[in-house]
Amino acid sequence: MVSLMKAFISVDLEGLPYVVIPGHLNLKGTLYQEAREIATKITLIVARELKEQGFDQVVIADSHGPMVNLLIDDLPEYVEIIRGNPRPTSMVNGVEGCDAAIFLGYHAKFGTARSTFDHTYSGGSIHNLEINGIPVSEFLLNGYTAGDYNVPVIMVAGDAQLIEDDIKQYAPWIETVALKHSLSRLSARSKSMITIEKELKKAVQIAVKKFKDKKMKPLIAKKEVKVGITFRTSLMADTAELLPSVKRIDGLKIEYTTKDMIDAYNIFQLLVAAASGTNAMMQWLQ
Repeated sequence: MVSLMKAFISVDLEGLPYVVIPGHLNLKGTLYQEAREIATKITLIVARELKEQGFDQVVIADSHGPMVNLLIDDLPEYVEIIRGNPRPTSMVNGVEGCDAAIFLGYHAKFGTARSTFDHTYSGGSIHNLEINGIPVSEFLLNGYTAGDYNVPVIMVAGDAQLIEDDIKQYAPWIETVALKHSLSRLSARSKSMITIEKELKKAVQIAVKKFKDKKMKPLIAKKEVKVGITFRTSLMADTAELLPSVKRIDGLKIEYTTKDMIDAYNIFQLLVAAASGTNAMMQWLQ
């Protein structure tokens, strides 16, 4: 029996070309439709090239904010899409059982200078996220979780600063495409979509060849997994501390330990949701 090859794509918005203002990022944003069209075009370019390079199926995880950003009218028949939030393992839900993963539109972690929309998962709640003592971006958070399923990330396309800071340091074998070179939090330089399309296709071709030549490897976090979260306010840490498995470190930071990245990710999601609820409560109390 011939086994089918299945690829996984996780799509964020902040690291996409031309996306530079808050109005690009939310459901009621003035330029949200433009961002949706950019995200859909980039994703379909990559999905179609994966098909050309021998993948039979492509699973796409719509992974920004409410996770209903991609336009679905022109999805090829070999594509499945995962939408909506919350969901287990969030941005990499659906990676289980895939052969290789690609991350699109990814951005740098919170506190990165000259990087559009620098944040780590939740800009309103999270100041810093650590996995086994390493401050991580969403790339590392999601890459480690894919690694728990033995799925290698073979390509990342996004902010040039993410590529420089994280990928070159922790996974230099991964193929990359810089979709933007940020000038500030709300400004970036990007090439034409024609050029970007050529670069994406070429990167997929190289990444798939390296994958087939067994030159790609999963990102693996050491077990047990120790997670450190530094919140934006002490009240968020107060709330997180109510979970019995959580240890309070200082006014803003908590820690917990899990058997693997899957559990670590799902608890992290829960704590982010609790922090968001704390914010909402504070607004109601005013």
